[in-house]
Amino acid sequence: MNSVAKINSKFSILSSQFVKRLIDFLAALAAIILLGPLMLIVAVLVRLRLGSPVIFRQQRPGLHARPFTMYKFRTMISKTHDSQGNILPDDKRLTSFGLWLRSTSLDELPELFNVLKGDMSLVGPRPLMTKYLDRYTPHQARRHEVKPGITGWAQVNGRNNITWEEKFDLDVWYVDHGSLKLDIIILARTFWQVFSRSDVAKEGHATVDEFMGTRKN
Repeated sequence: MNSVAKINSKFSILSSQFVKRLIDFLAALAAIILLGPLMLIVAVLVRLRLGSPVIFRQQRPGLHARPFTMYKFRTMISKTHDSQGNILPDDKRLTSFGLWLRSTSLDELPELFNVLKGDMSLVGPRPLMTKYLDRYTPHQARRHEVKPGITGWAQVNGRNNITWEEKFDLDVWYVDHGSLKLDIIILARTFWQVFSRSDVAKEGHATVDEFMGTRKN
């Protein structure tokens, strides 16, 4: 590739990134304004049913694995140990109300502020736990070459009913094939999933199993 072609390629990439960021910002701002009353109602319900804090904050790896604070509505009780001092698993801390929030994806609404800030995009690989960073293969780690998203290619192709390895393959496929057209398709399929409440949790599990790393043959 000659120098002119390289310059054109970089310009094209920067232009597409600018357009994606502009769409993310305007769409997130509009969604926050339109969904503000709903978010307020959910916040009040969380406060009444689960207590304080209403917003769950956690460090997650973003673009190039740089950490940022992700916001979600709280779905679990604050109690972490039983009467014998044993650590309670997530499925014991997740209430029926919290499960309903997850099934409707209402717990994800505060992430719109992450999109507004530029930490996340509307579409991209989901931001996972920071402790997973050392467990990725070099191929899987490529999911951090783009901003994480509220929804993504893996979420509309099985979500929590596929293996971690399948999710990561789908994430990397998105990194290599991402486009505005694909983002629109993903968003449209996401809306359908939200209304149908499909693939919210792995069959027989209240929460997603922890990713322990991919075994090497």
